[in-house]
Amino acid sequence: MKKNIIKFIPFFIIAAFLVSGCAQDTKSTATVSKPAVSTQTVMPKGPVYTGKIVGKSNKAKSISISVGKGKKAKIVMVKFDSKTKGVDHAAKGRASIIFYEMRDGQPWATDIKPKFAALPEGVTEIKTDELKSLLSAKTDFILVDARPEKRYAAAHLAGAINISTKEYKKKAATALPKDKNKLIIMYCGGPT
Repeated sequence: MKKNIIKFIPFFIIAAFLVSGCAQDTKSTATVSKPAVSTQTVMPKGPVYTGKIVGKSNKAKSISISVGKGKKAKIVMVKFDSKTKGVDHAAKGRASIIFYEMRDGQPWATDIKPKFAALPEGVTEIKTDELKSLLSAKTDFILVDARPEKRYAAAHLAGAINISTKEYKKKAATALPKDKNKLIIMYCGGPT
C-alpha cells in the first residue's frame, strides 16, 4: 500500500507554492531551505514547437502537438525518425518542447524535451526522502495534493488535502492556514 502511495509523489514537490502569491512576509521559517534544483538540461538550438502532445503514432512516425493558446491554438503534425532524440517524452497529454528542422516542406523532430513548470521565486523543490523524513518526524506542515479530485479519491498520501489547480480559487482561502509562515508542501502528478 505504501509503495502505491509513494508512486504518486512527483519528481518535485512544491513547498509553499500557494503561500508565495499571498504571503505578507518574504522571509520564510520553513524547515526545508535548499535552493531550487533545475531539472532542465541545456536546450538544443533551432525552431521549436511548445505545447501539449495530442497524439503520437509509432507506425506513421508522427507526433501531433497543440501549439498556442485559446482560439489561436492549432494542431501541428511533426514527423520523427530513428535519429530523433527523446521520442519517449512525446506522450499524449504531456507538455513538451519539440525542436525540429524542415525537410521537403515538413517539420521533422530532431529533439524532444519535456516542458517543466518553473518554480516561482522563494519556492523550493524537495525529494521524496525529505518528505518521508518530515512525515516520520511528525513535522507540522500542510500537505496538499494538487491532482484532480478523481485521482485524489483513488489514492493519496495520508493527511493530504486536495486542492486541484481547477479548484484553487474556490478552496485555497478556506483550506490553507491563516499563518502565512506555515510550511506547505504540494505534490501533483509529475514535473510538468
